[in-house]
Amino acid sequence: MFRGLHTINLDAKGRLAIPTKHRDALAALCGGRLVATIDTEEHCLLIYPVNEWEPIQAQIEALPSFNPAARRIQRLLIGHATDLELDGSGRILVPPSLREYAGLEKEAVLLGQGKKLELWSKSQWDNRRDAYLDMVSQPDQLPAEMLSLSL
Repeated sequence: MFRGLHTINLDAKGRLAIPTKHRDALAALCGGRLVATIDTEEHCLLIYPVNEWEPIQAQIEALPSFNPAARRIQRLLIGHATDLELDGSGRILVPPSLREYAGLEKEAVLLGQGKKLELWSKSQWDNRRDAYLDMVSQPDQLPAEMLSLSL
C-alpha cells in the first residue's frame, strides 16, 4: 500500500503533511487514525494505520513478560506507541519525545514500507541509504532469497 520516498518538512510545532496519495488511502483505510512508535533497530519512527498496528500490538503483548528480551521489546514498542490523527489539512503532530528519538528537525523523509511508513531525519536517511547501497554491492551481504530475484 505505501511505497515511495517523500521529502517533507516539519513545522515549528512538529507537524508534517502526509503526501496526498497516502492521505486518501489513510482516510479510506483507517479514518486517518495512525500509531507511531520507535524502530528498535534504527533511529527512525514507524507509522502504522491503526488497523495494521493493533494485531502487531496484540502479538507483542502476548510475548512472555518474564522473558527479559520480550519485556524490553514490549516496553520499547508499546511504551512509545502514540496515537496520531490526520487533521483537516492532512497533517499529523509528531510528539517531542518521538521527534527527539528520530532526530527530527525541519527536513524529514517519509519512506513507504508496504503496510507502514517510516519517518526519518533527512540527514540520517541519506547516511543510512548510502550505507545500504554500499552493502548491496557486496553479494555476501544479501539474503539468499534476494539472489534469486529478477528485477
